[in-house]
Amino acid sequence: MNFSSPRQYFYQEIQQPDEAINLAKAALYIAQEEYPHLDPEEYLNAFDTMATELEDRLPSSPYPLRMIQSINQYLYEELGFSGNKIDYYDPRNSFLNDVIERRTGIPITLSLVYMEVAKRVNFPMVGIGMPGHFLIRPDIADIEIFVDAFNGGEVMFTQDCQERLSQIYQQSVTLRPEFLDVVSNKHFLARMLTNLKYIYLKNQDLEKTLSVVERILLLFPDVSLEIRDRGLLYYQLGHFTQAVEDLQIYLRKVPDAEDGDIILKLLDKLSENND
Repeated sequence: MNFSSPRQYFYQEIQQPDEAINLAKAALYIAQEEYPHLDPEEYLNAFDTMATELEDRLPSSPYPLRMIQSINQYLYEELGFSGNKIDYYDPRNSFLNDVIERRTGIPITLSLVYMEVAKRVNFPMVGIGMPGHFLIRPDIADIEIFVDAFNGGEVMFTQDCQERLSQIYQQSVTLRPEFLDVVSNKHFLARMLTNLKYIYLKNQDLEKTLSVVERILLLFPDVSLEIRDRGLLYYQLGHFTQAVEDLQIYLRKVPDAEDGDIILKLLDKLSENND
C-alpha cells in the first residue's frame, strides 16, 4: 500500500492486536496528516511530564473517587483543560496536538488526554461510547463510576447517564446496557475519525473527508456505508473508475439498501459517461 508517512504509521499501529494499539500515538498520526511536521514524541513526552507533576498531588489512598478528584483538580483547575462549548465543530478539537496545546477539545479527545495521564499514574481508564457523548470510567470490574472529561471531569453514575442522554436528544431516551459498554481501541479511533468526517463534510472539504473515510476503512475495511461514502466522494472528486468500483461493492454487500435505486442511477450515469 502506497501511503504517506503518517498514514503508514497509523496503519502499522492499528495492525497490532487491539489491546496493544497505542491510542495516543495513533491519534497523533491522525493529526500528522494535517500537520506534517508534527513530532509525536513531543506530545507523548508532554503526557509523561503531566503524569510526573500529578504524582505529587495524588492521595495516599488510591480510592477511585479520590484519584478522580486529584486528576480533575490537576487537569481542569491547574492546567485549565475545558470542553470547547463555543466552537465545538472546530476541527482542531479533534487533533490531539491541538487539544494539548490549546487545552480544549471535544469529549473524545479530552477523554484521551485524561486516559493517557491516568494510565501513567497507574489508574487506567477505559472509553465508554455512550451515544452522543463519550465518557470514561476506571478500569475496575463492576464499577459504575463514569467521568465526563468534557465537563470538568464530572463524576456520573448510571442514573446521571440516563439523564444526560435525554438531555442530548431532547426527549426521553432509554439507557440500554450496551450504551455503557467499553469501546475497543479501534472503535475509539473510528469515533474520533467519524467526528472529523462530519466536520469536513459540513465544511464541504471533500478531499479531507475522503482522507478520513480512507482511514476509517483501514480500521474496518468491510463497513458498507463507509465504502459507499468513499465511492460517492470519488464521484464528486472526478475519480470515476474508483467510484464505480466502490458503489458496485456497496450494492453487492447491501443488495436491499434503501438508497439502492439512487446508487444504481448514479452507476448508470457513470456508465453512460464512459461509453
